[in-house]
Amino acid sequence: MSALPKDVSHEPTDGTNEQLAIDTIRTLTLDAVLKAHSGHVGAPLGLAPAAYTLWTQFLRYDPDKPDWPNRDRFVLSVGHGSMLLYSVLHLAGVKEIDAEGRPTGKPAVSLDDIRQFRQLDSKTPGHPEYRMTTGVETTTGPLGQGCANSVGMALAERYLAAHYNRPDHVVFDHDVYVFCGDGDLMEGVSAEAASMAGHLKLSNLCWVYDNNRVSIEGYTDLAFSENVIERFRGYGWHTIHVSNFNDTALIRHAIEEFRRTEDRPVLIVIDSVIGFGLQKQQGTAKAHGEAFDAEDVKGAKRAYGWDESKDFFVPDGVAERFRDAVAGRGREKREAWEKTFAAYAEAYPREAAEIERMRKGELPEGWDADIPSFEADAKGVATRDAGGKVLNAIAAKVPYLIGGSADLAPSTKTLLTFDGAGSFEAGSYEGRNLHFGIREHAMGSIANGMALSYLRSYTATFLVFSDYMRPPIRLAAIMEIPVVFVFTHDSIGVGEDGPTHQPIEQLASLRAIPGLNAIRPCDANETAEAWKVAMRQTHEPTALILSRQPLPTLDRAKYASAAGLEKGAYILAGDEGEVPEVILIGTGSEVSLCVEAHERLRAEGIRSRVVSMPSWHLFEKQDEAYRDRVLPPDVMARVGVEQAGSLGWDRYVGAKGAMVVMTTFGASAPIAKLQAKFGFTTDNVVKLAKDQIARRSSARDA
Repeated sequence: MSALPKDVSHEPTDGTNEQLAIDTIRTLTLDAVLKAHSGHVGAPLGLAPAAYTLWTQFLRYDPDKPDWPNRDRFVLSVGHGSMLLYSVLHLAGVKEIDAEGRPTGKPAVSLDDIRQFRQLDSKTPGHPEYRMTTGVETTTGPLGQGCANSVGMALAERYLAAHYNRPDHVVFDHDVYVFCGDGDLMEGVSAEAASMAGHLKLSNLCWVYDNNRVSIEGYTDLAFSENVIERFRGYGWHTIHVSNFNDTALIRHAIEEFRRTEDRPVLIVIDSVIGFGLQKQQGTAKAHGEAFDAEDVKGAKRAYGWDESKDFFVPDGVAERFRDAVAGRGREKREAWEKTFAAYAEAYPREAAEIERMRKGELPEGWDADIPSFEADAKGVATRDAGGKVLNAIAAKVPYLIGGSADLAPSTKTLLTFDGAGSFEAGSYEGRNLHFGIREHAMGSIANGMALSYLRSYTATFLVFSDYMRPPIRLAAIMEIPVVFVFTHDSIGVGEDGPTHQPIEQLASLRAIPGLNAIRPCDANETAEAWKVAMRQTHEPTALILSRQPLPTLDRAKYASAAGLEKGAYILAGDEGEVPEVILIGTGSEVSLCVEAHERLRAEGIRSRVVSMPSWHLFEKQDEAYRDRVLPPDVMARVGVEQAGSLGWDRYVGAKGAMVVMTTFGASAPIAKLQAKFGFTTDNVVKLAKDQIARRSSARDA
């Protein structure tokens, strides 16, 4: 650890430009939270000097072009302190970019936006929201997520630099800065991410830790007494201690030391006072988020030497000087980069074109040319195996598709094996295979950070462990980023590993996330189509749910094309022009079971239809006419078959429909015995189908 010299006590504003800007951040925060009667001022009041120093003296960021690819990234992981970020975006004069990436000429955050803090449809929500507010690099709400996202961003820069930089043309060399707090560092996801960042020696990553020693319940020593500096040393980080949060010289020296550190990430620990200036609250749990009144705000302004009669006040020249400091350096860096990139495009046109496609979220021409098709095979192949072949065919064509598994690549079949794929490791950042270790939570969050930095990222683990990474899956959906989450070992088909490894409720849980496309393909060809759908997405994450056990590869000359998957559900078997007596609906491994039952019913003269429904999400997006064509409303004899919980199936089989589903956590046994025990047999599906037909006939006759 580098010990920086201690400084003196906290002085109120002395009228200097620097102090005026710092206290403007503080007073805008106080006024916004007071007006909203909601919000958190503690971190912004303490971190204002650090934010001022970073933005005005170090951050390579052009407010006029905030989407410049080689900009430094600033992540406010302590997201409840969002007014710190909104104040800085306002003072820096960051310009708005619309959803299509076009500049609007408007400020990203105006004073009026700050006045609308935490109000409906404002650009200043309670926590920073990606896509909602220009300048917000990632959505940070749950603590620790921004920290882990930043590792993905830093990792992405290292990959892009290794893959695209040339000795005579450096197009990627940016840094990633994070402001985090005690809560972030208590969360396990930040520990997982910090451990991986240290292992990878990501020296372009700097976390600034607001060490105010206060949590909502009281002082942090109620639950948090570890030596954070020693912990991060153990992770392989360089650590720097700043003893006085108000001393911008100390903060500047710390960031300069980060910039000089070339072999590891850096943690800057700043000892601060939460809620600095609020005389009755500062330094206590009350400063985190408890209400305060106008008199409290006036008292704080007096402590800053501020005009207490003015609300939302930006002194003359403060915004201009703040913007000039940020934009002057940022514009120069950005213009130099554009000249470099223009020369790079002439020297390396293929690579430059790839970078442009990446930025736009586009895929290379012919990206799907080598995706295999699979011949009919009764023995079949596990969809995890098919998925691995498809993934490799796509990744070989898409150089910015990169990802890995939580120490399960041999089981999830997600290792990239083509020539040149390699492993991403410290000193070998051009590798395409990431080894996340057993860190599912951080894996998902890091993948989100990668996707926010132009890469197409994927992760892989067992479906039952999706619970460990649910927060980043949810945040990927909120942010509308196209991460692909691969989940194998999708059912009781796991067999002998038993209930702890047999996912039951996870499918319903994933389907409940708005904007997440959960796809459970029934065979190898549906798996290929599922990957195509996932790769075509630009604003939705995808969860691919794949089997461990072999599934029959259906004869597509006899049954419908797997291309029907793009609509979420389709008529796989049965004449579409014929009104069926019963509809069998299945997903994944249970579709072939439905097909077997269908063939037996047809042999007995019973009109049957099989609907493969790999994606409820996509099916619900289809128009009513298509949905009614697949599932005719007047055909109520239906059987749903899925080796998972029943939640949601009544939507498709009706309140009185039959379901072959799981109602327990499974058991440890060979798969055939499990299928027999829980009713996943042809005999049982046929019986339920006949019962449904008889029940519906009796109801009509009555």
